Amino acid sequence: MQDQQPIATSAHVPSALRPLMGALCDVAAQLSHLIQRGPLGGKLGAEVGTNTGGDGQKALDIMADEAFAERLRDASVRWYASEEREDVIELDQNGAYTLAIDPLDGSSNIDVNVSIGTIFSIFDAKDDAESSVMRPATEQLAGGYIIYGPQTMLMVTFGQGTQAYLLDPDSNDWLLVDAAVKVPATAREFAINASNYRHWPQPVRAYIDDCLAGEDGPRERNFNMRWVASLVAETHRILSRGGVFLYPGDQRPGYENGRLRLVYECAPIAFLMEQAGGQATDGHDRIMDHTATTLHQRTPFVFGSPEKVGRVAAYHDLPQGEVSALFGSRGLFRA
Repeated sequence: MQDQQPIATSAHVPSALRPLMGALCDVAAQLSHLIQRGPLGGKLGAEVGTNTGGDGQKALDIMADEAFAERLRDASVRWYASEEREDVIELDQNGAYTLAIDPLDGSSNIDVNVSIGTIFSIFDAKDDAESSVMRPATEQLAGGYIIYGPQTMLMVTFGQGTQAYLLDPDSNDWLLVDAAVKVPATAREFAINASNYRHWPQPVRAYIDDCLAGEDGPRERNFNMRWVASLVAETHRILSRGGVFLYPGDQRPGYENGRLRLVYECAPIAFLMEQAGGQATDGHDRIMDHTATTLHQRTPFVFGSPEKVGRVAAYHDLPQGEVSALFGSRGLFRA
């Protein structure tokens, strides 16, 4: 285990970003405590409306968003871009940074005691909101997530590897537990919502069919499927033990580009993954090469161990006729 440095003084955190990271961690610690109280803290999972993307909002979504926005006014954040807000808002005219955030990821799991989290991305601030947020993912200064689970942890990168901090429940300090997180190169797990199988594009169905065929199939090994419906939980598992996550676009109206947002979900997770030795794509192209054109832009998303992400891309790169021929001889319900 690494020297357990508090994040406020950690040599692994750029000094200019320590106040901002401290503010994020302050709110996260408060949310962690609230989440641990469950129904004693109120009806956190109550439906309160929908956000701009049409997704249902829970009470805790709004509480988290408001708490981060309020605390970050004193952390040199000029522009605040949230999943829960239609537009970017200005917090501090003199702030040096832009923060894009999903304040409470996986909120459908609030009432069932499954790990949920916060995802964030940090950029330098430009003179206007649009150019501060709609920019190449490679311009991120930091990206990460906080997971509220059996342990509350922060996973973050500043472009020099991926770090892990643990919220100590005794001291309430965020302590460094791993300064160089690495995605395991091999694993026999994939994560996808198989209930949407009939809607997937053929390359994705062919890839999953090959996994499901097990030892008798072309992969010649058995695989396990995982699906938590919480992006931070999926990411944390893959950072811990490898595998691959897939959320493809599909044939349903509104799902052509999947449901995950580029700016405040996929870009920071892609940054973390690459800095931990993994890969992240939209199925074939690198996410970090993408530039958002709208705040709530969606993208298909595949990430995890490099060999597995690369294999998914290879299925997408096959000529359509070749994929169709492969798919014609296999299927989820056929040998």
